[in-house]
Amino acid sequence: MTRHHPIVIVGGGLGGLTLARVLHVNGIEAAVYDRDAAPTAHSQGGMLDIHADSGQVALHAAGLHEDFRALVRPGGQAMRILDKHAVVHLEEADDGDGERPEVERGQLRDLLLGAVPEGTVRWGAKVTGARPLGGGRHEVALADGTSFTTDLLVGADGAWSKIRPLVSGAVPAYTGISGVEADLLDADTRHPRSAAVVGGGMLFALGEGRGFLAHREIDGSLHVYNMREAPEDWTSGIDFTDIEAAKATVLADFSDWDESLRALIRDADGELVPRPIYALPIGHRWDRRPGVTLLGDAAHLMSPFAGEGANLAMLDGAELGQAIAAHPGDAETALAAYEQALFPRSEASALASAESLTTLFSPGAPEGLLALFAS
Repeated sequence: MTRHHPIVIVGGGLGGLTLARVLHVNGIEAAVYDRDAAPTAHSQGGMLDIHADSGQVALHAAGLHEDFRALVRPGGQAMRILDKHAVVHLEEADDGDGERPEVERGQLRDLLLGAVPEGTVRWGAKVTGARPLGGGRHEVALADGTSFTTDLLVGADGAWSKIRPLVSGAVPAYTGISGVEADLLDADTRHPRSAAVVGGGMLFALGEGRGFLAHREIDGSLHVYNMREAPEDWTSGIDFTDIEAAKATVLADFSDWDESLRALIRDADGELVPRPIYALPIGHRWDRRPGVTLLGDAAHLMSPFAGEGANLAMLDGAELGQAIAAHPGDAETALAAYEQALFPRSEASALASAESLTTLFSPGAPEGLLALFAS
């Protein structure tokens, strides 16, 4: 017999879990299907700055803002902007009054996961596709050959969403920026030079068309992104299983950069992780389709350079949950209200993210970023 759920959320990331939590707060049950075998199946990434006007609004709606504050890393909003010679052009301390406190993504996800009823998330459930059944109902197929039906389907399944094709033919496009991700563990002891160049919070070290972005994590490690303008297939031409050769290839384009910056990759612990950057079209939207909608990257994938992605996903989840609760028994009115606010907000943030990408990798960098802060 095919399983049926009144509400299904595909994807157990920050946005999907925020939606599940806000629905739970309002006495509404939802099932979350996630492809990961377990909540600890892979690393959840580094630090996130949670914005007062988006991510924190969502946490208030979820009744978790005070718990979130307990996870904030003191000093995380400090920032340094350097050029390729490691000359410091701007340095700001964290005085504790900023509106974008830093938390570790994994801890934030654990907070949300622990705030929904046990059994809400079905782990190891990889969705392969979905089809409309009429009347707003959908059937969703899983990789194990089983399926289920639902009255209200929410795609919170990220950049390569399996639910998006139900409402939109848009697919993510390459932005022209690629890079690698790396970690330096126990940095103050094992990598003191790198710890000093990154400082206590976030580092931007920029040159024309390339740069290093890094931040300090709660466990004392440094999380590093080496980014550059590159063809879409640039990372596919690197053998990342040969760590030392991969490091040499990455650093070949940084031969004239200061050694303290090159060391962020040269001395990295463990493998480098390729990160080509993709985005959906700015202003992506769709016509209302009965019984289905999207949130987070499934709806508005954008470059990460404005720090909006996770915050918007959480705000999407909170607002969708509140809309469903405000219109009991009338899913279409709820979804229409949610999307009416979603589309212009997403477009504005996607435009800001695209502009940030241009600013970071513009000729004369880091002057563009410095001018942005000065204004």
